[in-house]
Amino acid sequence: MKHTWTSRQRPLRLERRLEFDDYEATRAFLERAARLSERTGIYPDISFGKTYVNITLHAEEEAGELGEHLHRFASELDALTATEDEATAPPNAAPNPDPRR
Repeated sequence: MKHTWTSRQRPLRLERRLEFDDYEATRAFLERAARLSERTGIYPDISFGKTYVNITLHAEEEAGELGEHLHRFASELDALTATEDEATAPPNAAPNPDPRR
């Protein structure tokens, strides 16, 4: 899964679209993201469908920049997608060190 956040200026925000193989994977990610939000107190705008999630992190209006806490939260969301990749790997699957295979 590609980990790409896009920074937008008006209004100042970070955006990302995640795609999943099925609804179960989408739902599992949303549950992990909800726990992260409860732990951090950061609640992004989220829209989703059967196999995708769109996430928007808005800067505080008076801040004028995306704070480190939002970048850290974005990184933690990225880690949740890595967890999903590991969770869907076959049991006892060895990582492939050569991505061309």
